[in-house]
Amino acid sequence: MRIEFGDCVLDTDTREFRRGGEAVHVEPKAYRLLEILLAARPKALSKDELQDQIWPKTFVSERSLARLVEVLRGCLGDSAREPRYIRTVHGYGYAFSAETSERRQPAPPPRRSRQVFHCRIAWGEREVALEEGENVLGRDPDSAMWIDLNSVSRRHARIIIADGAATIEDLDSRNGTYVQGERIRAATRLSDGDRIKIGAAALVFRCYHGLGTTQSEVSS
Repeated sequence: MRIEFGDCVLDTDTREFRRGGEAVHVEPKAYRLLEILLAARPKALSKDELQDQIWPKTFVSERSLARLVEVLRGCLGDSAREPRYIRTVHGYGYAFSAETSERRQPAPPPRRSRQVFHCRIAWGEREVALEEGENVLGRDPDSAMWIDLNSVSRRHARIIIADGAATIEDLDSRNGTYVQGERIRAATRLSDGDRIKIGAAALVFRCYHGLGTTQSEVSS
């Protein structure tokens, strides 16, 4: 579906956002915030409601949400002083306030089934699904895997999922990134079951290829 407002167009099928005809990169959590506000429009959502949907089962400060709103406003060309799209409900939360129009995309022709690459990262009892593209690991609450340890840098390492493969690279962290006990110096390919250590956190990488309802584990 294409949702248009002002000079902005959001294509929810391709997850693309354009402003003034130009593609604009929107970080994953800012994109999620936009989805939530658009789905609820014109209803105002409380800060607690938004935090629960963006950071489920994770404590974050109100500042994290405010920063995310700032990032999204920057992508939309909006401002807190003269808002056109995102309205601040002082002492409560936020609402999407602009008029929108929607157009459904024609259904694509049927395709043959293709393999899908699924990846997860586990830290103790916590396990997080990784998305296509960049997945940051670190102490920043916006990270794909948030690890709140002092030995972990805010943006410690990242895992890139692309073309049916996964690689990890260190982001100039203070304590380094280790795969299978060896410190990595460049982008390193990951295999199912690889042990990853960042700071004092011991992680396990899991992946498999899926085809329809059939899934087969990827061997190392």
